[in-house]
Amino acid sequence: MRIAVTVWSRHMVRALCRPLGRFAALLAIAAILGLVIGIVLPRVSEPVRRATGGTMAFGEAADLARGLTVAEPHASASYDRDLFAFRSTDPDGNGCDVREDVLARDLTDVVFDTDGCTVRSGTLADPYTGQEVRFRRGKSTSSAVQIDHVVALRNAWISGADTWELSRRIDFANDPGVLLAVQGQANQEKSDASADHWLPPNEGFRCDYVAMQVSIKHTWGLSVTRTERTAMLETLASCPGQNAAMAGVTGGFAGVGAGVGATGAHAMPMRGRRRVEGARLCTLGAG
Repeated sequence: MRIAVTVWSRHMVRALCRPLGRFAALLAIAAILGLVIGIVLPRVSEPVRRATGGTMAFGEAADLARGLTVAEPHASASYDRDLFAFRSTDPDGNGCDVREDVLARDLTDVVFDTDGCTVRSGTLADPYTGQEVRFRRGKSTSSAVQIDHVVALRNAWISGADTWELSRRIDFANDPGVLLAVQGQANQEKSDASADHWLPPNEGFRCDYVAMQVSIKHTWGLSVTRTERTAMLETLASCPGQNAAMAGVTGGFAGVGAGVGATGAHAMPMRGRRRVEGARLCTLGAG
């Protein structure tokens, strides 16, 4: 390699001594410098990447992010959380509302009440903070673990959900694919913020979080602001090749479209029905 560089350098010196050769050599040097500045440096230097306006994000999630509709946010004055009727349906028909289903999906060591639906306790490996959170149902303890709409309902409203029929808003709000069990305080801090205003404190989860937001907005036809999309792409630039994802049907994440039914709802674990039936059998067996 060193010999090749030395030979090339000698040719360049000779070329510089000739008018036409000098011009060609300068063009070659400029092209090489352009490649270094435009491609190499932004990949290894965050300040250079920002200064050159590059995101360098690539992969399924980045492609979807670039394809999202960019628009100014709709008016929020008429927003009302009740217009989404969260927890009003049973998307998978297992007899449990979606909050209990998500708790059962995202927690471990789950203990159910005798109805086979209500989660009494469990342990959450919180994706937003990276902390382990113990959940125990009670007036003063249940809020330790909350169910977050990864794309907040108010954000969905100003991104296009204000034009939806009521049935579509209900489908969205109760789709397990847009929901995560998370630490309560982190959920409160996020509130209804978009990616340009809030990202999880757990940096190791930020790429998955943004990929989920992108996937949800893509699936449901919701728009982003220009600064929101820029923030998404900047985050995805730190994880080249990031796949698109939505909340998994059995924990973790599933690719876009996995488990999506006609209404857009994502299927929940079949264990839901089994645990209901099991609870009834136990009740009958107890006499």
